[in-house]
Amino acid sequence: MGVVNFIIQNILTQASITIALIAMLGLLLQKKSVGQVISGTLKTLLGFQVLSAGSGIIVGSLTYFGEIFTAGFNMQGIIPSIEAINGQAMNELGLGRDIALTFLAIFVFNIIIARFTKWKYIFLTGQAILWMATMTTVFGYFAGLRGLVLIIVGGIVGAVFAVAMPAIAQPIIRKVTGSDDIALGHFCTIGYLFEAGVAHIFGEKGENKRSIEDINLPKSFEFLQDTYLSVMVVMVPLYIITAAFAGAGVVDTGSQHYLMYAFLQAIQFVVGVYVLLAGVRLLLGEIVPAFRGIAMKLVPNAIPALDCPVFFPYSPNAVILGFITTTIGTIIAMFVLPMFGLAMILPGMLTNFFAGGTAGIFGNATGGRRGAIIGGIAHGFFITLLPALLVTIFNHLGFVNATATDVDTVVAALLYAWILSPILKAF
Repeated sequence: MGVVNFIIQNILTQASITIALIAMLGLLLQKKSVGQVISGTLKTLLGFQVLSAGSGIIVGSLTYFGEIFTAGFNMQGIIPSIEAINGQAMNELGLGRDIALTFLAIFVFNIIIARFTKWKYIFLTGQAILWMATMTTVFGYFAGLRGLVLIIVGGIVGAVFAVAMPAIAQPIIRKVTGSDDIALGHFCTIGYLFEAGVAHIFGEKGENKRSIEDINLPKSFEFLQDTYLSVMVVMVPLYIITAAFAGAGVVDTGSQHYLMYAFLQAIQFVVGVYVLLAGVRLLLGEIVPAFRGIAMKLVPNAIPALDCPVFFPYSPNAVILGFITTTIGTIIAMFVLPMFGLAMILPGMLTNFFAGGTAGIFGNATGGRRGAIIGGIAHGFFITLLPALLVTIFNHLGFVNATATDVDTVVAALLYAWILSPILKAF
C-alpha cells in the first residue's frame, strides 16, 4: 500500500509528471531515438510546468481579488471547497486509503473503457480525478459500501465520467480547435454544455452569428486586438474599483498604497495569462505527436483529454467574457437562491475564471456574442445552484456548511445521494 500511495501522491496526482511519462511512453512506442525520447519528454514536462506556473500566478491574483470582493461588498455565506471535504474525509472518516485506491481504479477503468469501447478518451487531469475519487468514495461510504466494493463502484462511476465528459464535449471542442487531436479533460463539463445549450437557444444563429473574437474596433482602439492588452483593460478597472469599495486594511499591502497594490495585482493577472498561454503552446507542440504512439499501440485512436487552460489560446476574448458573465450569474444566484431556502454560496473567483472562461468558449462557439453573454450568466447561476443543493445533503452527512464546485463531481455526488444510495439501501 505504501508503494501505491507513493505512486498516487508523487506521480499520478502530479499532472506534469504523469503527462511527461505518457509522452515518453508514446515516443517509445513509436521507436523514436534516445535523444528524441528525452527531448520530447522534457519539453512536455517543461510545457506543463510553465502552464502550471501561469495558473499559479493567476490563482494568487484571483485569491487577492476574492478577498477584496467579499470584503468590499460585505458578503456572508459558504465558500465551496472540495479540498476541505477531502481533508475531512481522510482525517475524520479514515477514508484516505479508499480515496487513493478509487483514484487508481478510475485511471485503470478509464483506460479499459477507452480500449474496448468507441469512447477513446484518456483523461489526463490528475487533480480532477482525485476530486472525483473523493466524492464517489464519500458518498459511496454513506450509501453503505465498504472495502473493495466501495473502490470498484467509485472507480467505475468516475471512469464513466472521465470518458463520457470529453466525448460529449468533443463536437464543440472540434469546432473550436479545428481538429480531434485533443479533448477537454475537466470535471466542469456539464456546466459548459449547459452554457452551450442556453447559448444555442438564445444566441445568434446562421449568418447573424458573430464571434467575440471578431470584434471590429475603431483605429484608435485597435491595440485592444492584442489579447494581453485587452485583458489588462478589463481587469485593471475591475480590481481598482473593487479595492476602492473594500478600502484599506483588508489585505496586508505593506508600505504600498492599497489602490496601487490592486493595480499591480491586476497586472500580475495578465502576466499569469501570458505565462499560461506560453506553456500551452509548448505543451501542445510535444504531447500531441507523442500521444500518437499510444493511439497506435495501446488504445487505438486514443485522444488525450487535457485541462481547460489548454483551450484558452483558441478563443481568448471568450475566456474573459465568460469570466465576467459567470461572475455576474454567481452574484445573482447568491442573492436569489436563499429566497428559496437554499444556502448562500459565495462566488469563487478561481472557478469563475477557469470554469467560466471555458464555458465562455463554448457559449461563443454555439451562440456567438449574444449567446456567450446570456449563456455565461445562466452558467454562473447553474454552477451556484448545484453546490447549494449539495449543502443540504452534506449537512445530513455531518459535513457542516460544506460543498464543492466542479459541476461534474457535484452531479456524481447527487447521483449517489438521489439514485444509488436509495437503491443500495433497499437491498
